[in-house]
Amino acid sequence: MADDNQNQQEDTKVTEEPKETKAEKVEEKPKTSGTSDSPVKVSKKLQVLISEIEKLSVLELSELVKALEEKFGVTAAAPIAAVAGGAAQAAGEEGVSEQTTFNVILADSGANKISVIKALREINPQLGLKEAKDIADAPPKEILTGVNKETANEAKTKLEAAGAKVELK
Repeated sequence: MADDNQNQQEDTKVTEEPKETKAEKVEEKPKTSGTSDSPVKVSKKLQVLISEIEKLSVLELSELVKALEEKFGVTAAAPIAAVAGGAAQAAGEEGVSEQTTFNVILADSGANKISVIKALREINPQLGLKEAKDIADAPPKEILTGVNKETANEAKTKLEAAGAKVELK
């Protein structure tokens, strides 16, 4: 058992590559801001500060952020909220896009039910006289479901001409 552990340790030692220090990596990377490709000029004092921050663990970074928030009365969450708000606004703009499918609903048959029954049978030839009369007698009823805008407007026009009140949803 001890020999197996020793062999595993030797294997991991052989496969490990020499690691660069974080300070070396900072010097190798071109210093750029997050929004543009032009290099950012940083003073020596800030370079030292950045290299020290890079050495911190995630927990220490979290504590640093909290301490800075308390010290200066700011929050690091504000930019994230702005991004989320922008995403919500973009989603809202997409929601403004035109509706593609409609449901035609007979809201009220009006005074001239015979004309409405004829219009219903014209819109949906599969309806019998009794089915069309039942729809006209008991509004609100759905006439067409999931139709395109042109078909929905055509049905609405025919029913309104017959004296009915129609809703498109």
